[in-house]
Amino acid sequence: MIAGDFIGTFEAGQVSIMGPNLPHDWVSDLDSNVVVPNRDAVIQFSASWLDKCIALIPELNDLESFLDDSSRGIMLSGDSAQKAGALVMDVIESRGSEKISRMFSLLSFMKNSPSSDKRILASEWFGYGSDEGSQAAVEAGINYIFESLTSEIRLSTAAKLAYMSEASFSNYFKKAAGITFSDMVKKLRIAHACRLLDSTDAPISTVSAASGYNNIANFNRQFLSEMGMTPTAYRKLDSTLKPASKMLSRGLRGVQPGISA
Repeated sequence: MIAGDFIGTFEAGQVSIMGPNLPHDWVSDLDSNVVVPNRDAVIQFSASWLDKCIALIPELNDLESFLDDSSRGIMLSGDSAQKAGALVMDVIESRGSEKISRMFSLLSFMKNSPSSDKRILASEWFGYGSDEGSQAAVEAGINYIFESLTSEIRLSTAAKLAYMSEASFSNYFKKAAGITFSDMVKKLRIAHACRLLDSTDAPISTVSAASGYNNIANFNRQFLSEMGMTPTAYRKLDSTLKPASKMLSRGLRGVQPGISA
């Protein structure tokens, strides 16, 4: 999954809220012909609608700080995620005024969940790429990286796909994604390598090539800088001791505020 400059894993039962102008998405690690019915449930709403509700209903003022934090993305875990997931389905399955009532119950529950069950995802400074240029750059760039993850990736090609000059693309991409295009390429390739190291017994040289690195020395160097250890050391570690895995998703879902389960 990706939320701004955060890259991490997701699994069944995850619940999160993504505020406005935050590029985000999730992707299942499946073969192209495999479809998981009802993989996720999503509630989308506009920030302006919620702002108007708060202005008209003073009792909703206590949601403001939580919604401010959601601009960086918030992920729930533990019992809070399980209960919030059920509330998400309540909202989706209800109708009329009951839907609105349950929506605010969901937001209130997420806000009041224990801090130990809430994780803010993106960097504090992240989230200012709200213009169309930034959104177009990051979406084109991420999609291109995933389509070319095991082959050569060029900034010039990404810029062409976004219909921009290289300089404009670079500026817009960093503004929207929080990191440079080259850093994003490295993060996604190392995330892919971690998945292969965790799920296969393939030799390090094979993992290197499958992650877009034809030079194994360079792969080891990039892996070390990103994960703080060599690929061999990473593979040998007990799963509970490994650094936070950085598996990523494909195709940005967009910048509309939303809650997903």
